Amino acid sequence: MRLIFMGSPAFAVPTLDALIAAGHEIAAVYCQPPRPAQRGKKLQPTAVHQRADALGLPVRIPERLRSPDEHQAFADLNADAAVVAAYGLLLPQAILDAPELGCLNVHASLLPRWRGAAPIHRAILAGDEETGVTIMQMEAGLDTGPMLREGRTTIGTKNVGELTDELAQMGARLMIEELASPSSPRIQPEEGVTLAPKITKAEARIDWTRAAAFTERQVRAFAPAPGAWFEASGERIKLLASELVEGVAAPPGTVIADDLTIACGTGAIRATLVQRAGGRAMPTAQLLRGFPMPQGTRLA
Repeated sequence: MRLIFMGSPAFAVPTLDALIAAGHEIAAVYCQPPRPAQRGKKLQPTAVHQRADALGLPVRIPERLRSPDEHQAFADLNADAAVVAAYGLLLPQAILDAPELGCLNVHASLLPRWRGAAPIHRAILAGDEETGVTIMQMEAGLDTGPMLREGRTTIGTKNVGELTDELAQMGARLMIEELASPSSPRIQPEEGVTLAPKITKAEARIDWTRAAAFTERQVRAFAPAPGAWFEASGERIKLLASELVEGVAAPPGTVIADDLTIACGTGAIRATLVQRAGGRAMPTAQLLRGFPMPQGTRLA
C-alpha cells in the first residue's frame, strides 16, 4: 500500500518502522519542523525526522497545512492512505480527504476517554486502572472520528516513559493489523468523553498539600521527563520515583524520616529516585550524602 506517514515524537517511530517492515511504500514522511532543544538551543529534528533520514525517506516539515499549495502537494503524492501518530498539527479537511482511504490515527487512549494532546499523562494523573491505543478514522474534530481497532493494558505503577513505550509498540502492531484487515468503523459513544489538554509546566511542581496518592501519580506522570519537582534549600529537585507510605500525620512538606519520606496532605511518600538541577538521576541515598535533608526539614 502506498502511504503517507505523519508523526513527530519517539512514540511514532515504531509505527513508521512497522509500516516499512510490513512492505508498505512510504511516499513521504511529514513531521514537525526542528525546534530549539536543550541548553544550547540548537535546532533539533524530531525523532521521526531523524529516523526517516536514516531510512532515506523523503521528509516534509511544513509549519502549517492550511495553504492550497500544501493541500495540492499532499494530494499529488497519490497515497492510498495517511497513517498519523502524534503528528502535532490538526489536519484540514482537504488533507483528510486527499488519500483514497483517508487518514488513520494511532491514538494513545481508549476513546472517547482522553481526547487531545496528552492522553498518557492524563490517564496516569487521573488514576485510571487501564489505558490503551485506539486506531481511528480521522475527521475534522479533535479525536472524534470512528473507532476501528483497540488494544488495552493495565497502568499499575508504570511511569509515563514506560507506558509511552508500551503503547507505541501496541499502536504499531494494531495499525499493521488494521491495514491488513480493515475493521468496520464504530461511532464513538457520547458518554465518557474526557479531554487531555497539553501538560503545563506548572503541573510538574509538587503541591505537598495534595494527597500522597495523587503525588505518587504525579511523579509517575512526569517521569522521566520533565520530572515532577520541589524546592529544598532554594534548589529545585526532581522527584522521578517514589512509593506510598501509610499512616503518617505531619504538616505537608515535612521530611518525617531520614530516607526522605515526606508528609503530604494525607499520607506520605518516600522518594526513591531524584535528580538535582543539572545533574543525573540518582538513588535518594546517594543524593542525601551530599545534600542532607534530615527529619524535620520543610520542603517547598
